[in-house]
Amino acid sequence: MTEVKVLVIDPVGLHARPATVAVNAASKCKGCKVTVSYKGRSVDMKSIMGVMSLGIPTQSEIVITCDGENEEEAAKNIVETLRAQKVVD
Repeated sequence: MTEVKVLVIDPVGLHARPATVAVNAASKCKGCKVTVSYKGRSVDMKSIMGVMSLGIPTQSEIVITCDGENEEEAAKNIVETLRAQKVVD
């Protein structure tokens, strides 16, 4: 299991467009369970409704967890994608 803590910097938090970016990045990780955690709640990061249900505002720390095949590479790719889109720092 690989965990990565990141800070959400998108001005609207992890809603709508940034949530879609996150879900698309996580969905590319085949054979790997990907979750995002915020304030003690964890949801499947491949679910747009799950991610949006967390209501993650800007300047919040989240934990992305990958568990399964190529989990370290999966976590790295997700974080790189989110950083490239200026969703997280």
